[in-house]
Amino acid sequence: MSKLLEIALGLVTGIGGFLEAGSLATSAQAGAAFGFQLIWAIVLGTICIAFLVEMAGRLAAVSKHTLPDAMRERFGVRFFTVPLVAVWLLLWAHNFSLVEKGVSLLGLVTLVFIVGAFKLHTPLNEIGTHLLPSLPHQDGARYWFTAVSIIGASVSPYLFYFYSAGAIEDHWDESYLGVNRLTAGLGMGFGGSIAVAVLACAAMVFHSRGIQIDRYEQIPLLLAEPLGHWGFILFVASLGIACLGAALEIALQIAYLIAQGFGWKWGENLKPREAARFSLIYTVMIFLAGLVIFTGIDPLKLTIFSMALTALSLPVTVVPLLILMNDPLYLGDNGNHWIANAAVLFISLLACIVAIVAIPLQLMGGS
Repeated sequence: MSKLLEIALGLVTGIGGFLEAGSLATSAQAGAAFGFQLIWAIVLGTICIAFLVEMAGRLAAVSKHTLPDAMRERFGVRFFTVPLVAVWLLLWAHNFSLVEKGVSLLGLVTLVFIVGAFKLHTPLNEIGTHLLPSLPHQDGARYWFTAVSIIGASVSPYLFYFYSAGAIEDHWDESYLGVNRLTAGLGMGFGGSIAVAVLACAAMVFHSRGIQIDRYEQIPLLLAEPLGHWGFILFVASLGIACLGAALEIALQIAYLIAQGFGWKWGENLKPREAARFSLIYTVMIFLAGLVIFTGIDPLKLTIFSMALTALSLPVTVVPLLILMNDPLYLGDNGNHWIANAAVLFISLLACIVAIVAIPLQLMGGS
């Protein structure tokens, strides 16, 4: 029964962890600008993050190491600083549930996007047609930039870094490998389905009228049309929960990353005085994150651009994990199958290459 509960909570966490502000914003912009055409990018990102989350959980359950801890031990502190810097530059835009499951439970309100897509009579054949990649009909630079932003929002490094820490805190062992596979596959799958629903709502409400999404204030109309006043309220609730999750996740994840990477005492269940450096890090992060509010930068543009940068950095964060997952010293007989290696490496390199081309074109306004 305890493992069934773990699976159920894992599915909820998958929904709350996957669909955060970055995924919501990129999916909404994609639907408004290109209709259903970029559904394939959500599918690709969902497949990749499911593999990565499963790997991170398996590494923790078998080796009793979190991902940063294993990287420090396997590659040394100097190598560890490379992904640390990469994640540090990107973490500000990401979201997470209230210390693992609390905000995820509240985040179930995001299921309302599926209800909205249903009430808008979204044509299922359009969704099915665009599950595979297709070339853009216009504005190629923005199309590919939006595609890599979606993948970057889906394959967020913090998600599998934090997942490995959670597995250690919950005392997983090899008996949890089945739970881990179900949680990773079904949880990320549900989260991806809601992202598709967001894109579908945007396609039906905005793209059909030739309206672009340029500000966060426009996005509530996704649900206001199919669900009226309650749709607006539910969207505001969804965004508020996402922001609360963001404040918690950014601070806690960077504290995990630094403490585990440098071998300090850490744990969300410890009292602050028992893990003083860990507690100090997330306290400082909360303060620094608050400073961003006062910069005056457009939050929607900054979110979309940071998601594209996440895609650009994927090889830096993914390759060390793949090396660890194929190391018998850590995994024994539970190492990666070649299919998992090939899928994750292909998607990560593809997203990185497309980002290298698309980001400069988007900045220059080219097509």
